[in-house]
Amino acid sequence: MRNRDPAVGYNLAMAIPSQTSPPIPSVLSGLEGIRTWVEDFYRDLHEHPELSHREVRTADKVARRLEAAGISVHEGVGGTGVVGLLRNGEGPTVLLRADMDALPVAEATGLSYASREVATDSDGKEVSVMHACGHDIHVACLLGAAHLLASHPEAWAGSVAFVFQPAEETADGARAMVESGLAGLLPRIDVALAQHVLPAPAGVVGTHAGPTLSAADSLRITVFGRGAHGSMPQASIDPVVLAAMIVVRLQTVVARETRPGEPVVLTVGKLQAGTKTNVISDHAVIEVNIRTYSPETRRAVLEAIHRIVDGECQASGSPKPATYELFDQFPLTDNDPDATTRVSEAFGAFFGERAVVVPALSGSEDFSDIPNALGAPYCYWGIGGTDPELYRKAEEAGRVFEQVPVNHSALFAPVMQPTLDTGIQTLVVAALAWLGDPAPGASGRGRA
Repeated sequence: MRNRDPAVGYNLAMAIPSQTSPPIPSVLSGLEGIRTWVEDFYRDLHEHPELSHREVRTADKVARRLEAAGISVHEGVGGTGVVGLLRNGEGPTVLLRADMDALPVAEATGLSYASREVATDSDGKEVSVMHACGHDIHVACLLGAAHLLASHPEAWAGSVAFVFQPAEETADGARAMVESGLAGLLPRIDVALAQHVLPAPAGVVGTHAGPTLSAADSLRITVFGRGAHGSMPQASIDPVVLAAMIVVRLQTVVARETRPGEPVVLTVGKLQAGTKTNVISDHAVIEVNIRTYSPETRRAVLEAIHRIVDGECQASGSPKPATYELFDQFPLTDNDPDATTRVSEAFGAFFGERAVVVPALSGSEDFSDIPNALGAPYCYWGIGGTDPELYRKAEEAGRVFEQVPVNHSALFAPVMQPTLDTGIQTLVVAALAWLGDPAPGASGRGRA
């Protein structure tokens, strides 16, 4: 995300732009009054992160905060998911979503509220845990937006579903909520909205219509050889050599089998074989990550991988065929053009030059599993979280990716403000693009 005006000197008390529609200033008038508890909630969440499917403490705190705002709450949706439903007369239903899980990363930010949490992962290993992707920002912002919308029923009409999703990092949290009956808890959804904090100048918001985040597939490939003593390679079929040839050949899938300009990423993230220097193993494991933006390209890339692996195995004389296991599969995030236009126009009116159009990103998300299952259009956007002056200097030096910590880094630490304020504003402004014209007398809040 690039910012033509890096928002240096952003004032937390800046006036709401006069061109915005009347409901927005009304709802956001309470922002200053909630800022302290939102910041405190964020610090606490950052200091106490939880791994995917284990967001027990986080979910409980979220549920209690929603209840305190008078919002009906469903807990345990898809395991640890939380759903709040706020009814306010007749009108559209907007779904707002935030993800809650953290990552097995040892924090190195030096923050006073840095995580020191340690947990046991799904493989039984003890790991450090950190909110290295900004999901704590997402949760705090959605709670802030929920409080403001609940406090100003006179400014809008309809219903809002606040979805706090577990396990985004493992690509199955959204699906778990759907499979556990999410649809039965909600009225028909007219639009679903979500956001993500990114390594871009804080205060900037970015939208993109159409394919926005890639589909992602992780593929575990096991190739087989014949084990032997390291001193007698003639007795072996060496799976290390076989795997190395596969890794080299896989680089041609993007370079020589994909149309120039077609966004595709193919990364070999893991290559594992053997236990000792003088032992030639009988197998090797290759793990590949693939990111694509269309079903046709995804199918072509997977077919190419199978062809290359099977061909190299045959060339090496493998005693049996390779095995393949797909896992950690993320759907394509394909923003609805009409919904995105409405959100973009609302952001432009409110944020002015800080609202920009961004290119498609190669990251992946499972958010779209929810609106896809509910039959609703959706829009997913980004907000900046990097100190604007740091970003400006890094950009001028041509060293953004060297000097600006990115998501999943042990150094990833969004500046608290204006990131939190911006994230709350985006959710409110986007929601009111559907809810902001209350019918006469539609100011009585109802419960699910």
